[in-house]
Amino acid sequence: MFLAEFFGGWEIILIIAIILILSGVKQLPNLFKGLGMGIKQFRKASDEVTSELQKVLGRDSENREKFSVRLFVAQGLGVGRIPFAPGTFGSLLGLVWFAMLVASGNFWAYLAGAIEGIAFSIWLCDDAEKILGETDPGSVVLDEIIAIPFCFLPWIAIEWWRHDALPNVSHFFSGRALWMTLAIVVLFRVFDIWKPWPVRQVQRLPGGWGVTVDDLLAAAYVAIISMAFVR
Repeated sequence: MFLAEFFGGWEIILIIAIILILSGVKQLPNLFKGLGMGIKQFRKASDEVTSELQKVLGRDSENREKFSVRLFVAQGLGVGRIPFAPGTFGSLLGLVWFAMLVASGNFWAYLAGAIEGIAFSIWLCDDAEKILGETDPGSVVLDEIIAIPFCFLPWIAIEWWRHDALPNVSHFFSGRALWMTLAIVVLFRVFDIWKPWPVRQVQRLPGGWGVTVDDLLAAAYVAIISMAFVR
């Protein structure tokens, strides 16, 4: 790409960051307003659905755990209950979330959706820990799901910068780009399992923060390395 002829990876990331700040500052109030409303509506809806299920199925603790809507979402719509490699399956489901954001065709919608995913992950993973009585339960994979779009952020930002639009979803899942997409997911799993500094350290954060932030830092490592693929 022509960018690589003049700039290195860090320079490109810095330029992208500056453009995001200058272009997106006016949109931040609406983004956070929409985020707050979305969480409020989801909380209300999940409470209503869980309440109705508990009325039908009983109110003992086993049924509350099994039929909690928030736990179901935190477990990746049940993907996290797969008895082997739940984090890998969660990461693959993260590609679906990534594709949905790309399908918006708008960089700001992509970014807003990714940021909203962070907020939902912190909240729902915190709930899941309390329901299951465990710290960072293995079945909770929402943190992997919401981290995947951040692995692709430099690639997405450069495509938007060059074309003033996002490519079709198929662009990332065909030809050479498919191998790049799979390589990025594999790299994310490597960093998520390896947990280099400070990924492992942030797991000490309380509740959903510790569950979510370590995956975001792993995604940050991948995003930086992915600049080599983009170049």
